[in-house]
Amino acid sequence: MSAGYVKVAETSEVPVGTMKEVEGKQLLIANVNGNYYAISNKCSHMGNALSQGVLDGNIMTCTGHNAQFDVTTGKVVTRPKVAFLHPKIKDVPSYELKVEDENIMVKL
Repeated sequence: MSAGYVKVAETSEVPVGTMKEVEGKQLLIANVNGNYYAISNKCSHMGNALSQGVLDGNIMTCTGHNAQFDVTTGKVVTRPKVAFLHPKIKDVPSYELKVEDENIMVKL
């Protein structure tokens, strides 16, 4: 195994167009067109689990207030939708990831 990287899943667990929560690590693994990405699983608005959201291409929509994040970078794409309010929201952390054989490895 590579120094600093931890196995978090196998490629068979994250088919194209899906996401997987990594238990105990607050990580979300997403497969966008055969490429894997890792971001925080915690929404920067209200702390909801992003793994409960919906992935459409590389855009993940949080179920809390429909904030959207680019899973390839962790950047906010659309702010939360809350009536009459304009809540602040930050990008979520993204993590280095690589695939070795069938192992998805994230640098933590």
